[in-house]
Amino acid sequence: MSKQIIECVPNISEGRDADKIRIISQIVEEIDGVKLLNVDPGKATNRTVITFVGEPQAVIDSAFLLIQKAQELIDMSKHSGEHPRMGATDVCPLVPIANISMEQCAQWAHKLGERVGAELGIPVYHYEAAAKEKKRENLANCRKGEYEGLSKKLVDADWKPDFGPAEFNKSVEKSGATAISARDFLVAYNINLNTTSTRRANAVAFDIREAGRIKRERDSLSGKIMKDENGIPLKEPGLFKAVKGIGWYIEEYGVAQISYNLTNINISTLHEVFDKTCERSIARGMRVTGSELIGLVPKKVLIDAGKHFLKKQKRSTGINESEIIKIAIKTLGLDELAPFNPQERIIEYMLENDAKKPLVNMSLTEFANETASESPAPGGGSIAAYCGAMGVSLGTMVANLSAHKRGWDDRWEEFSNWAEKGMAYQNTLLDLVDEDTNSFNKIMDAFRLPKDTEADKAKRQEAIQAATKYAILTPFKVMETAFASMEVMKAMAEFGNPNSVTDAGVGALCSRTAVIGAFLNVKINCGDCTDKFFVEDVLKRGQQLVDDACALEDEIMKITNSKIN
Repeated sequence: MSKQIIECVPNISEGRDADKIRIISQIVEEIDGVKLLNVDPGKATNRTVITFVGEPQAVIDSAFLLIQKAQELIDMSKHSGEHPRMGATDVCPLVPIANISMEQCAQWAHKLGERVGAELGIPVYHYEAAAKEKKRENLANCRKGEYEGLSKKLVDADWKPDFGPAEFNKSVEKSGATAISARDFLVAYNINLNTTSTRRANAVAFDIREAGRIKRERDSLSGKIMKDENGIPLKEPGLFKAVKGIGWYIEEYGVAQISYNLTNINISTLHEVFDKTCERSIARGMRVTGSELIGLVPKKVLIDAGKHFLKKQKRSTGINESEIIKIAIKTLGLDELAPFNPQERIIEYMLENDAKKPLVNMSLTEFANETASESPAPGGGSIAAYCGAMGVSLGTMVANLSAHKRGWDDRWEEFSNWAEKGMAYQNTLLDLVDEDTNSFNKIMDAFRLPKDTEADKAKRQEAIQAATKYAILTPFKVMETAFASMEVMKAMAEFGNPNSVTDAGVGALCSRTAVIGAFLNVKINCGDCTDKFFVEDVLKRGQQLVDDACALEDEIMKITNSKIN
């Protein structure tokens, strides 16, 4: 069964004392299996966002230690900062990342809240998906009045904490209260303006955020507030759902910012909010100069943004993801105030284990030398996969050159779609370079299993057969992918940039070689498989792929040679 993974993103009310921040953040890794991903302090807000991940029990154990250490080191009676806050650990949201539901995440939040209230004597309010009543779903409601209003709030029957003391005792005076939740991934995102006016920044924020602004009589000199029949002020909603926003002045940078929380990136994307903020800022005589992300983000956020901006430039989106992310960073101005390193700010990159892909992470020379060494792996299967990856890379190159060709501007999207197809094939084949070697290692591991008893022998034989089938199916997938990728080379030979037709031809040759080479691995591994029906089926389908690849290669080469002649 796959591991359940959750992310925890506590915000502590300390952004200036580096020693305190280090002690509080590093304590989470005292629990085995928890990985600290990011620590993002802010001097002006006097607040630090800490991000760590792991399995649920380990994460809440770490979160408890962090809240305990923050209670020890932070005195809320002496705290000041630009950001709303009510406790030393102000908020502690749990975010489902893998193989866990929001409902399960909420249950873990309640376990953490109960322990924090009972063992640390800190008042706990549960919000969003962990809220125990409707009015507490919104964090702003739970935090209303902030730390300064906490003494009155705690004794209000309507705002009795979910866990912990309902009194402002000496301990609570120092620690404040903590809000614990289960929520979807939240992107904290600030946009920088070329102004020092908080009022002007707020005007744009009100245009954008879901809550919008209070309605006023436009023909009234006083701008009188409009109210309903019950005397409640009417609201004029903003442009985006699931977006919160406010303007503020950041003394550290000497500019005003709009601080956004994007609470559902599937409803309102970061790049759409950025574009509309640019538009509304210009309309009000200002200009966006850049932006900053607080904490970590899923890779999808920047990939979607990069593709969006490439499409606005009428450029191909079928390029390496690192280049797509670079476009996003530069267009959003994420490096205006400080360097932005994707390897340290994207969740997937922080969790990647490069040890799983030792071959594709090598230089070309290292890969060639490793192949030439006396080690049996990487062997023909890995080389076939790499040959296929290089083949479709050439086809993708032709698509990108065609998308950027002078005079073909009206066809950029057509070629961009082909380039995206090519990149998908390339990524699969690159993964198979290492996977083929891994499949060989699985067989070796199976042969090393004990064979002392009849039960051991049976278990060992079963493992050998399972590993053998896997070692057959891996190069077979190389065959399927390499053959399918030839559609890109055929299309580019037919109607791509004629100056690069030979590149499409060479790509087809590489792909045909990958299909035939991988089939050799399939056949030799089939000799060790006892499932004869499985073997017969794989060999039959494999031979058909070889025949089809050779026929398609002949067709592509005829097109290529006709274009040359």
